[in-house]
Amino acid sequence: MTSNLALNMGSLRDLYRSGQAKPCDVVAALFDRIGSAPPDPVWISLVPREAAIARARALGREPMATARPLYGMPFAIKDNIDWAGLPTTAGCPGYAYSPARTATVVEALEGAGAILIGKTNLDQFATGLVGTRSPYGACSSVFDARYISGGSSSGSAVAVASELVTFALGTDTAGSGRVPAAFNNLVGLKPTRGLLSTLGVVPACRTLDCVSILASTCHDAHTVWQAASGFDAGDPFSRAATPGQGAGPWLGGPFRFGVPAEDHLEFFGDDEASGLYQKALDAIRRLGGQKVEIDFSSFRAAADLLYSGPWVAERLAAIRPFLDTQPDQMNPTVREIISGARRFTAVEAFEAEYRLREIRRATEVLWERMDVLVLPTTGTIYTHEQVAADPIRLNTNLGYYTNFVNLLDLAAVAAPAGFRSTGLPFGISFIGPAFSDESLLALADHYHRVQADRPGPGVDFGSVPPECVALAVVGAHLTGEPLHWQLTDRGARLIKTCRTGPGYRLYALEATMPPKPGLVRDDSFEGPGIEVEVWAVPEDQFGGFVAAVPAPLGIGNATLENGEVVKSFICEPYAVRASQEITQFGGWRAYLAQGVPVK
Repeated sequence: MTSNLALNMGSLRDLYRSGQAKPCDVVAALFDRIGSAPPDPVWISLVPREAAIARARALGREPMATARPLYGMPFAIKDNIDWAGLPTTAGCPGYAYSPARTATVVEALEGAGAILIGKTNLDQFATGLVGTRSPYGACSSVFDARYISGGSSSGSAVAVASELVTFALGTDTAGSGRVPAAFNNLVGLKPTRGLLSTLGVVPACRTLDCVSILASTCHDAHTVWQAASGFDAGDPFSRAATPGQGAGPWLGGPFRFGVPAEDHLEFFGDDEASGLYQKALDAIRRLGGQKVEIDFSSFRAAADLLYSGPWVAERLAAIRPFLDTQPDQMNPTVREIISGARRFTAVEAFEAEYRLREIRRATEVLWERMDVLVLPTTGTIYTHEQVAADPIRLNTNLGYYTNFVNLLDLAAVAAPAGFRSTGLPFGISFIGPAFSDESLLALADHYHRVQADRPGPGVDFGSVPPECVALAVVGAHLTGEPLHWQLTDRGARLIKTCRTGPGYRLYALEATMPPKPGLVRDDSFEGPGIEVEVWAVPEDQFGGFVAAVPAPLGIGNATLENGEVVKSFICEPYAVRASQEITQFGGWRAYLAQGVPVK
């Protein structure tokens, strides 16, 4: 089993359902695989083999365990995340401690049926995007050992890419979960801040930190995200989305994707990366995307604040007692970066916060023009030799497209986007407002599956975008009609134009202003169906829309020609008794096109 064991969730589920293997068999095979692998600094510590197998065996004996969403899925965690039973080092042996309890997010995953294999290497104190700042060794891209793995979640990325686990947790403050995903051809989800608890995670910048997810597919990342997310009252930075806050009505049809103007793109001399980015944008256009060029300077201004501004002082706040007493235990580059925070004053911190608020306001205007921002995850990739020669500047280069995301309270999904002629991977990132995680995963999944021709399960929300209500409109709310603004002002987006099933009649209502039709169901009638537009309305906007609907109209259910049932305008029967039936026209627009006077 060891040599041909595929670890994506679809393959493992098939294996378990068929009875060909149990979770304990998979875990044993993985420890064999890890033990037989060449020396590699992926792991800082492993769960004892017998303990992991025993956990898997106990899981397999539970009568309802197979219903758990992550049943039998092996995973790893970055070693700045606590698990009671293994020390937490944050990549610094002198800092190591034995946690009394497991991090909330890890408890959630184990409760969902996942099995921890071990803790992975990282840039010390999660400070870096290179993956080389660790006394446990420097990880490499799985595609070429001369090149860096990316960091700081280096070991987590390599563990997934090497098929030592199904998924892994990292952290992502400035790009630490997305950069290693790009360098190892993985999906890297940087969730909205606070959706995954950071209780039990060694802070980097506590107000910005996120637990990130690394997986081989968006489907796998989404499954982990669903199991791991949730409000944690013990975490002062935890938060939960309100209904409709994560609505993605734009997923139902054409969408607008922002890209930087040409003079703001930076590939640091990597012409192949530039070409792959343009190829990715062409593919996104073919998926229904409409490219919108934006001024990227505000995003870059926010990115510059992260390390050149006082937010680096948060890194000092996280470990100041250790730095004060044991500075020689730290990686020199990490020590230099964090020690530099001492120069900032409280006044400068407030001034930087004021500047960030100004930048956020400037970017809000840009989000009115786009649904998603599509960027290279990084402009290039570097060798270990290059990073050793210029560690800080090259690390800064790698954050060109990532550093601003948490400062501006955005979500992001890094996805594979092809390979250079050298065999090294390239990646792009889909970025959206806070709580847009599921919509970003759905779009990234569609892109990834098409461009990589990937079989297997995908992120599928059916015919209705996330956190939206499908509403069929039949008259004055149709595109171009007088009340259409009541949809667009609420952020609704058109999904499709189609017809109802045959059992519907349409009437031109008397004395309505503006003129409106009434849709009435008649199960005994076999008509042509009535033309409707189906719109995706954000959940949090739907109630207000319904409240504005005047009698004799209301909102009920209607069956479409394909059998789908959606919310729809309906009419109370009393109102049609004195109204003209216009069913024969097949729809309100066709009726108006006849030039028939409307009363």
